[in-house]
Amino acid sequence: MIHLDEISRIGAELNRPECVLSTRNGRLYSADWRGGVAIIEPTGEQWYLLPNDDSLQLKPNGICLMPDKSLLVAHLGDHDGGVYRIAENGDTTAFCLEADGEVLPPSNYVHLDVKGRVWISVSTRKIPRSEGYKPDVADGFVILVDDNRARIVADSLGYTNECLVDPSGKYLYVNETFARKLVRFTIGENGDLSSKETVAEFKSGTFPDGLTFDRAGGIWITSIVSNRVIHIDAERRQTTVVEDCNNEHLLWVEEAFQAGKMGRPHLDNAQSKKLKNVSSLAFGGADLRTAFLGCLLDECVYSFNAPVQGYAPAHWEFPGPTKKA
Repeated sequence: MIHLDEISRIGAELNRPECVLSTRNGRLYSADWRGGVAIIEPTGEQWYLLPNDDSLQLKPNGICLMPDKSLLVAHLGDHDGGVYRIAENGDTTAFCLEADGEVLPPSNYVHLDVKGRVWISVSTRKIPRSEGYKPDVADGFVILVDDNRARIVADSLGYTNECLVDPSGKYLYVNETFARKLVRFTIGENGDLSSKETVAEFKSGTFPDGLTFDRAGGIWITSIVSNRVIHIDAERRQTTVVEDCNNEHLLWVEEAFQAGKMGRPHLDNAQSKKLKNVSSLAFGGADLRTAFLGCLLDECVYSFNAPVQGYAPAHWEFPGPTKKA
């Protein structure tokens, strides 16, 4: 297990860095509730790509770097959602606001695969979203955007969180946070999803949020509340690599969850030594052996030396936006 003393802080005064991305050029990107994306250069310089239009008031949750140097952000509004594109000059346009005629509620995550398709997750249709923090609610869904159209390709999920196409390109993996499982779908030639399969189920205190892959065929999962980082090997055996939680606090949250009474206070009150609601993991560094952690309730990104090499994501070689002079 990685000791907390082996985990370092990167950046400062970030605003809800829920999702973190890394690229070969050493940059880190994190969602930021100033309305856009925080960018941390290899030198440590920190700047922000924000919409020119202040009236948008976006609340980015998941983020996605695109080949044209723009970023897509999943908008987690109180009542509205969708995905917006922020160009490198700050011009911001709607990328996807509805699918199959359904206006998107607060939206969780956005992912670009190597074929240029964009996958979007919506955790729940319930407003407020806390009504979806229950083991018996399954109204989350996944959207595929390809060929300039958006359609729902998976539905009835237990609080849909991060979703990623695996390195083989055959499967879409999806975390169902409050169903407490990782599932995968077979991807058809036309992008349709089928053959849902449970890859892993998680024990008490684990609420799977973030998801990524390593080059050894493993899967890495982050858990909110318990601040767990879990490795699932090619044989689907689970190992906890990081954990930072107060057992009494975790028991309080677990009891509320089991009783169907979990709410915002159970997520917004971190009782830990260092990490504050770990929600995302991205491999980076020169050899993809550094793990970067995004945290819902913190003002920085964290990193530690990973025991395996991560798998390069679709955006790994993208240069990203140029900072305005």
